[in-house]
Amino acid sequence: MVSRASAGVTPARSLVQTTALVVAGVFLLVGVLGFIPGITTDYSSMSFAGHHSEAKLLGVFQVSILHNIVHLLFGLAGFALARTVSGARSYLIGGGAIYLVLWLYGLVVGQDSAANFVPLNAADDWLHLFLGIGMIALGFLTTPKRVTR
Repeated sequence: MVSRASAGVTPARSLVQTTALVVAGVFLLVGVLGFIPGITTDYSSMSFAGHHSEAKLLGVFQVSILHNIVHLLFGLAGFALARTVSGARSYLIGGGAIYLVLWLYGLVVGQDSAANFVPLNAADDWLHLFLGIGMIALGFLTTPKRVTR
């Protein structure tokens, strides 16, 4: 008997896996774009971490070297977890929960506070809210339903 893999047929990805791969790809892209002058305004003011970085991705979202690295790592984690249905679902739902915590953190911590080390501005905060809700929704809506008999 010939297995699907040895026959050159790759198993199909589920919708949740494909969705997690797309989300991970966007995070990788955002991480890379954060290091490109022009796409990131005030690039020369970018610091490793802290609220003093005035660099802004697309002129809107405050970034630092650490912030960009976090996006890259979050994207890589998504690619690794998307290999399985449960991993992809965990990435979307767990990642969404992390972004909701970041949203709350951004609301509580002042933008000029030393605790704003990533850094985050108001645009980041609201993006985190929508990312959190969106990722959690995608995790639930794209996961295959189990059929019980």
